[in-house]
Amino acid sequence: MYDETPLRQVIAERIDVAEPSALSPEAAALLHDTLPEPAPEEEGRAGPVYLRSITAAGWRGVGPEATLDLPYGPGLTVVSGSNGTGKSSFAEAAEIALTGFNARWDGSNGGKPRVKVWREGWRNLHEATAPQVAVSLTLGDDAEPVTVRRTWYGEKVEDARTTVVREDGTELKLDECVNASMLDVYRPFLPYSELGSMVDGTMSDLYRKISTFIGLGQLAEMDAKLAAQVKECKETEARPDPLRALAVEALDGLDDRRAVDAMRALGGRAPDVDAVRDLLDRDAVADQGDAARLRALASLAGPDEAEVTGALARLREATAAFEDVRHSDAEDAHRLAGLLETALEHRRRSGSAHCPVCGTEDRLDQAWAEATRAEIERLQAEAAEAEAVRRTLSGAKRAVHDLVQPVPDLLRGEESDLAGLWREWSLCRSLTDPAELAQRVGLLAPTLAAACRQVGEEAARRLTDRDTVWRPVAVRLAEWVEAAEKARDATGRRRSAEAARKWFRKLTDELRAERMERFGKHAQDVWAKLCESSSVSLGRVMLKGTAKQGGVELDVSVDDHEAAAYSVMSQGELHSLALSLFIPRATHEASPFGFLVIDDPVQSMDTQKVEGLAAVLSECARHRQVVVFTHDNRLEQAITHLGIEATVHRISREEQSHVTVERMRDPVKQAIEEAREVSLDPSLPQVVADRVVPAMCRAALEVACVETARRTSRDEEGRRLNLAEFEKRVPGQARTKEYVAFALLGDPAGDARTAVERLHPGGGALIGELNRGSHGGLATVTDRKELVRRTERLAEAVRRFGRGTVGPQGGAR
Repeated sequence: MYDETPLRQVIAERIDVAEPSALSPEAAALLHDTLPEPAPEEEGRAGPVYLRSITAAGWRGVGPEATLDLPYGPGLTVVSGSNGTGKSSFAEAAEIALTGFNARWDGSNGGKPRVKVWREGWRNLHEATAPQVAVSLTLGDDAEPVTVRRTWYGEKVEDARTTVVREDGTELKLDECVNASMLDVYRPFLPYSELGSMVDGTMSDLYRKISTFIGLGQLAEMDAKLAAQVKECKETEARPDPLRALAVEALDGLDDRRAVDAMRALGGRAPDVDAVRDLLDRDAVADQGDAARLRALASLAGPDEAEVTGALARLREATAAFEDVRHSDAEDAHRLAGLLETALEHRRRSGSAHCPVCGTEDRLDQAWAEATRAEIERLQAEAAEAEAVRRTLSGAKRAVHDLVQPVPDLLRGEESDLAGLWREWSLCRSLTDPAELAQRVGLLAPTLAAACRQVGEEAARRLTDRDTVWRPVAVRLAEWVEAAEKARDATGRRRSAEAARKWFRKLTDELRAERMERFGKHAQDVWAKLCESSSVSLGRVMLKGTAKQGGVELDVSVDDHEAAAYSVMSQGELHSLALSLFIPRATHEASPFGFLVIDDPVQSMDTQKVEGLAAVLSECARHRQVVVFTHDNRLEQAITHLGIEATVHRISREEQSHVTVERMRDPVKQAIEEAREVSLDPSLPQVVADRVVPAMCRAALEVACVETARRTSRDEEGRRLNLAEFEKRVPGQARTKEYVAFALLGDPAGDARTAVERLHPGGGALIGELNRGSHGGLATVTDRKELVRRTERLAEAVRRFGRGTVGPQGGAR
């Protein structure tokens, strides 16, 4: 599914080996020019990214802060609890902490945001503190964890800020550890609200995501570039026609030899562009000289009087301010500070404490230096005002100098009044005295500006009088010639671009088919496990069209007959289809995310699909950290039934939205431990001990029997029972010996006494005691402990039964 060869290299190689008959050299060169840029190397983001914990406070169903700790690295974690306990709150907390997005209110697959009622209710009603969510991440095997925290400071769900902090307290930017584009393409979150919308939402968005993560996202960019070039060429080719019509209209009835020649060149089906260009070139040569000079004079602009007036006002103001401080204490402080700094520098360089001015020995000692430094600091602070005034004056002079422009090339070498006036103006740049500069510029600027206006107006009048009629026509002709020449060049480029795009679209289909084959196979494998008994089959998954008008086409059949995908699928099958498309994308080897978070995938699935889901999740968990939230205990049952190793957390919610998370242990060991804790209570009344302790031991043994039966039960043909078939065989309201017979013989009605004794000597007697209760009484703690110990040994023996041929048993961790 993932080709490590860069797409740029793949396309370039295909271009280079293409036959000239299929791809011209011009089209090949154009394709090389539109190749995608080499992908930048990702730096500063180690991988894979794993979740360490999810924390929420004041967020949706979670009131006071609660944390869900997760096992590090690949493996399956199931988080269960009834509806309303806060499971989805944790799932959505992880998603919004990393992405800032949540399908519950933002819509999904690029759809429109939800209406207002869906966008409210994100703040917990029982918690007054600011809501916040956080995820602890590990970026790579050796990296220290970082915490991404999103805190709300306003009433709207958008009023939030995100911080990223290492364990040592240093802060990072989110994009330094999680790539936003990767989160979009390989999004590892599948909330329940997207299970349906993922397949019936915006298909162009699904097309974009799939094509991007299989490495073809840049193909759409290349095709768009080629399409833009074709469009640009066509627009260039269409531009001359309206300009030609305007030129003909301007020439019509014009009594001029040049107009006759131009009309002849423009006539007919194929206007003579070269003839019109030659006509304009000859006319331009004749027009050189006086006409060119007149046009230059007409466009000549003198000083901007408004700018000059403003600059002079600032200069005079700065000059006045400087005069005020020049003889002030601030100026004296400035000069004295400079003098003392020079003395300090002399002492440092000479290494002598003798005063070079008065000749006093040891006058410039360490005490003098320290006192002088303090005095310099005081004087410099006092002199700051003078320094600021100097800087302001310097800037004001520079601003006026910048307005004084040199003599234009047009006037250089002339002895006209305007040239002389401009030379005098340019000399103002050499004036340094601010008062003199202001006086000269203020005098010359309006004079020069008026002279330029007068000369320009005269030149413009003479140009108008010289050739009033022909010039506008010549301009029309020049516009048409330029457009026609560009159109002629564009025609060749368009043909090359169209040929390149036609060839490239064929290449796109080939590359897409090659890379989609592995993705489609993975999706089919997931579907086959989820819907093993379904009459609906999923064939090829194909991308059709382009990114803007494309979609995902599914080859679906019912009993080997083609059918429209969505119309024949149940809700459970639609959810299975969504998982079949989600898992290959989220577990893609190019994804930097080592985790998946799936919320309530069991809903609408029958028992067989739940069993298939457990197998799919187990396969994903071999290489990914898979976290599944569910309120349906059938997923736990399927995991136990298939012997899948998993960590199970139970979530409960009490008053005031207090949410607790408890990690579930081995069910048999947990039952034994609970019985042992009760047995060790010295204050337990005998009548209670006689009933409770044996009952708890029976429960532990029966759990061990059901576990073994899941592993060993077979149908008439020797095949392992699926979950639904097994549940039918589990004895209901049965005695312990029937559970033992079910585990060891496969038949609850069988006589398992011999099998039990062979498995664990004394086991039969113990089962009798447990069924009857403690007929001899459990008067002491020692009696109770012994009963629990014997039960534990028998339960372990039952759990080991048949493992030599069936394989190791998994289950909840």
